[in-house]
Amino acid sequence: MPDDNKAAVRAFFEAWNSGDMDALDEVVAADAVDHDRYNPYAGEGLEGLKKTIAMYREAFPDLKMTVEEQVAEGDTVATRWTATGTHEGEVMGMAPTHNSATTNGISINQLEDGKIVEARTEWDVFNFMQTIGAIPAAEGAPAS
Repeated sequence: MPDDNKAAVRAFFEAWNSGDMDALDEVVAADAVDHDRYNPYAGEGLEGLKKTIAMYREAFPDLKMTVEEQVAEGDTVATRWTATGTHEGEVMGMAPTHNSATTNGISINQLEDGKIVEARTEWDVFNFMQTIGAIPAAEGAPAS
Protein backbone atom coordinates (compact mmCIF):
# COMPACT_ATOMS: atom_id res chain seq x y z
CA MET A 1 0.00 0.00 0.00
CA PRO A 2 2.72 2.59 0.74
CA ASP A 3 4.12 2.26 -2.81
CA ASP A 4 0.61 2.67 -4.26
CA ASN A 5 0.08 5.74 -2.08
CA LYS A 6 3.41 7.20 -3.18
CA ALA A 7 2.37 6.68 -6.81
CA ALA A 8 -0.95 8.46 -6.15
CA VAL A 9 0.86 11.44 -4.63
CA ARG A 10 3.34 11.53 -7.54
CA ALA A 11 0.32 11.60 -9.91
CA PHE A 12 -0.99 14.56 -7.90
CA PHE A 13 2.28 16.45 -8.49
CA GLU A 14 2.27 15.46 -12.17
CA ALA A 15 -1.15 17.12 -12.52
CA TRP A 16 0.48 20.38 -11.40
CA ASN A 17 3.02 19.95 -14.21
CA SER A 18 0.63 18.91 -16.96
CA GLY A 19 -2.43 20.93 -15.99
CA ASP A 20 -4.53 17.77 -16.47
CA MET A 21 -7.23 18.50 -13.91
CA ASP A 22 -9.19 15.35 -14.80
CA ALA A 23 -6.25 13.24 -13.60
CA LEU A 24 -6.85 14.61 -10.09
CA ASP A 25 -10.24 12.87 -9.94
CA GLU A 26 -8.38 9.56 -9.71
CA VAL A 27 -6.09 10.52 -6.82
CA VAL A 28 -7.88 13.21 -4.74
CA ALA A 29 -11.14 12.74 -2.85
CA ALA A 30 -13.92 15.20 -3.70
CA ASP A 31 -14.06 16.40 -0.09
CA ALA A 32 -10.30 16.45 0.53
CA VAL A 33 -9.17 18.85 3.25
CA ASP A 34 -6.21 21.14 2.52
CA HIS A 35 -4.34 22.86 5.35
CA ASP A 36 -2.16 25.15 3.18
CA ARG A 37 -2.67 28.57 4.77
CA TYR A 38 -1.65 30.29 1.52
CA ASN A 39 -4.26 28.52 -0.60
CA PRO A 40 -7.30 30.77 -1.15
CA TYR A 41 -9.37 27.73 -2.20
CA ALA A 42 -8.26 25.37 0.59
CA GLY A 43 -11.77 24.86 1.93
CA GLU A 44 -13.25 23.79 -1.41
CA GLY A 45 -12.01 20.18 -1.67
CA LEU A 46 -11.08 18.77 -5.07
CA GLU A 47 -12.69 21.65 -6.97
CA GLY A 48 -10.68 24.13 -4.89
CA LEU A 49 -7.51 22.21 -5.70
CA LYS A 50 -8.28 22.49 -9.40
CA LYS A 51 -8.76 26.27 -8.99
CA THR A 52 -5.45 26.52 -7.12
CA ILE A 53 -3.52 24.66 -9.80
CA ALA A 54 -5.16 26.74 -12.55
CA MET A 55 -4.26 29.95 -10.66
CA TYR A 56 -0.58 29.01 -10.36
CA ARG A 57 -0.36 27.65 -13.92
CA GLU A 58 -1.79 30.92 -15.25
CA ALA A 59 0.77 32.89 -13.28
CA PHE A 60 3.61 30.44 -14.05
CA PRO A 61 2.87 28.81 -17.44
CA ASP A 62 6.15 26.85 -17.30
CA LEU A 63 5.49 25.60 -13.75
CA LYS A 64 7.48 22.49 -12.86
CA MET A 65 6.96 20.59 -9.61
CA THR A 66 9.78 18.15 -8.88
CA VAL A 67 9.44 15.44 -6.27
CA GLU A 68 12.80 15.40 -4.52
CA GLU A 69 12.07 12.74 -1.91
CA GLN A 70 9.14 10.67 -0.63
CA VAL A 71 8.62 8.62 2.49
CA ALA A 72 5.50 6.55 3.09
CA GLU A 73 4.21 4.78 6.15
CA GLY A 74 0.76 3.25 6.16
CA ASP A 75 -1.69 5.72 4.63
CA THR A 76 0.63 8.73 5.04
CA VAL A 77 3.04 10.04 2.39
CA ALA A 78 5.55 12.83 3.04
CA THR A 79 6.98 14.53 -0.04
CA ARG A 80 9.81 17.08 -0.26
CA TRP A 81 9.40 19.05 -3.46
CA THR A 82 10.78 21.95 -5.49
CA ALA A 83 8.70 24.23 -7.71
CA THR A 84 10.13 26.41 -10.47
CA GLY A 85 8.55 28.73 -13.00
CA THR A 86 8.57 32.14 -14.62
CA HIS A 87 6.16 34.74 -13.22
CA GLU A 88 4.16 35.65 -16.35
CA GLY A 89 0.70 36.29 -14.86
CA GLU A 90 -0.90 37.81 -11.78
CA VAL A 91 -0.78 35.74 -8.59
CA MET A 92 -1.98 36.66 -5.11
CA GLY A 93 -2.58 40.22 -6.34
CA MET A 94 0.97 40.61 -7.69
CA ALA A 95 1.47 41.74 -11.26
CA PRO A 96 3.83 39.65 -13.41
CA THR A 97 7.51 40.37 -12.85
CA HIS A 98 8.80 37.96 -15.53
CA ASN A 99 11.32 36.72 -12.97
CA SER A 100 12.18 33.06 -12.58
CA ALA A 101 11.04 31.69 -9.25
CA THR A 102 12.00 28.69 -7.18
CA THR A 103 10.54 27.51 -3.92
CA ASN A 104 10.71 24.38 -1.82
CA GLY A 105 8.17 22.69 0.36
CA ILE A 106 7.05 19.60 2.19
CA SER A 107 3.61 18.08 1.82
CA ILE A 108 2.21 15.41 4.09
CA ASN A 109 -0.76 13.64 2.57
CA GLN A 110 -3.18 11.24 4.21
CA LEU A 111 -4.79 8.76 1.83
CA GLU A 112 -7.82 6.49 1.97
CA ASP A 113 -8.53 3.93 -0.73
CA GLY A 114 -5.75 5.36 -2.90
CA LYS A 115 -6.99 8.97 -2.79
CA ILE A 116 -5.66 11.99 -0.93
CA VAL A 117 -8.18 12.95 1.76
CA GLU A 118 -6.08 15.42 3.74
CA ALA A 119 -3.03 17.51 2.93
CA ARG A 120 -0.69 19.60 5.03
CA THR A 121 1.80 21.73 3.12
CA GLU A 122 4.52 24.07 4.29
CA TRP A 123 6.51 25.97 1.69
CA ASP A 124 9.03 28.78 1.58
CA VAL A 125 6.71 31.66 0.72
CA PHE A 126 9.25 34.29 1.75
CA ASN A 127 11.86 32.98 -0.72
CA PHE A 128 9.16 32.68 -3.38
CA MET A 129 8.20 36.36 -2.89
CA GLN A 130 11.84 37.40 -3.07
CA THR A 131 12.59 35.44 -6.24
CA ILE A 132 9.63 36.90 -8.13
CA GLY A 133 10.63 40.37 -6.92
CA ALA A 134 7.57 41.03 -4.76
CA ILE A 135 9.78 41.83 -1.77
CA PRO A 136 13.42 42.87 -1.86
CA ALA A 137 16.18 40.53 -0.76
CA ALA A 138 18.08 41.68 2.30
CA GLU A 139 21.18 43.65 1.40
CA GLY A 140 24.20 41.37 1.40
CA ALA A 141 22.08 38.22 1.56
CA PRO A 142 23.28 35.36 -0.64
CA ALA A 143 21.23 34.67 -3.76
CA SER A 144 19.10 31.55 -3.58
